[in-house]
Amino acid sequence: MMIEKDSSIFVTGHRGLVGSAIVRSLKESGFNRLLTVTRNELDLRDQWSVTKWFEENRPEYVIHVAGKVGGIWANSQYPADFLYDNMMIHSTVLHAACQSEVTKLLYLGSSCIYPRDCPQPIKEEYLLTGTLEKTNYAYAIAKIAGLLSCNAYREQYGCQFISAMPTNLYGPNDNFHPENSHVLPALMRRFHESKLAGDQSVTIWGTGSPLREFLHVDDLASACLFLLQNYNEPETVNIGTGIDLSIRQLAETIRDLVYPECHLEFDTSKPDGTPRKQLDISRLKSLGWEPSINLKDGIQQTYEWYLGSDWNSPEETENNITSKSEVVE
Repeated sequence: MMIEKDSSIFVTGHRGLVGSAIVRSLKESGFNRLLTVTRNELDLRDQWSVTKWFEENRPEYVIHVAGKVGGIWANSQYPADFLYDNMMIHSTVLHAACQSEVTKLLYLGSSCIYPRDCPQPIKEEYLLTGTLEKTNYAYAIAKIAGLLSCNAYREQYGCQFISAMPTNLYGPNDNFHPENSHVLPALMRRFHESKLAGDQSVTIWGTGSPLREFLHVDDLASACLFLLQNYNEPETVNIGTGIDLSIRQLAETIRDLVYPECHLEFDTSKPDGTPRKQLDISRLKSLGWEPSINLKDGIQQTYEWYLGSDWNSPEETENNITSKSEVVE
């Protein structure tokens, strides 16, 4: 189903890492009726406001990206906030999309929805077959509920709601908050600041042994448009690279780019999180899509963006940090 270039497409969370990449991709592909709204203009946790917005704007397609995100520390400190905000955000948008009869909706979850110790690489059917990782259980539960909600609306109302589960993401517009960010941007900032300070070493949480997979956000944006036009089944679809590496290897890769003289130290008193989280992307590959940006090139591009961003500005204020730490992914 090819989408007409003048179709109205609502991208939630358009100022975050994923949303901004999707907006860029759609514009580059020639779509000219993109609908976006800021949190100050519309609280996605408020059903009345969301329903009213859908009635007034009548989007034909929705790419639902918005959500409260963060790393291990943020998830462990604010589980109630992660659960409440994410449950409400998907509930209001899916309900309003159904009521306004949108043509199609794509919901983005997260690979953390899968059991902590499920077989590797992770197939989509492993969902709900085991215990979740405790360091991000609240976020995972909310995302699982969103995925199941898509299927419930399909079954009860015939809505064309589909879902996709991205792996760990990075790229321009990432969150580089010193406490609330994910591992790749957190390491990048730490090495950069250590370089400026002349520190001899950087301390990394955990043992460095967990294995993680990383996908550039521009590849994710490409996959989202591909699925919106080529997929309409109830089964969720993993989006990733199918390649993982250890946190130690990731740290070494970023260190070699940013501050090669620095030594790595590991704080083993801090949690590692899930031992391994590599997605099986055979379903997506069978549909005809594969990623195109390798990790080293993607990290180089992201670091160049970071150097020119507000995150690297001496005028960065606490208000800016707080705002960006809450930016939807």
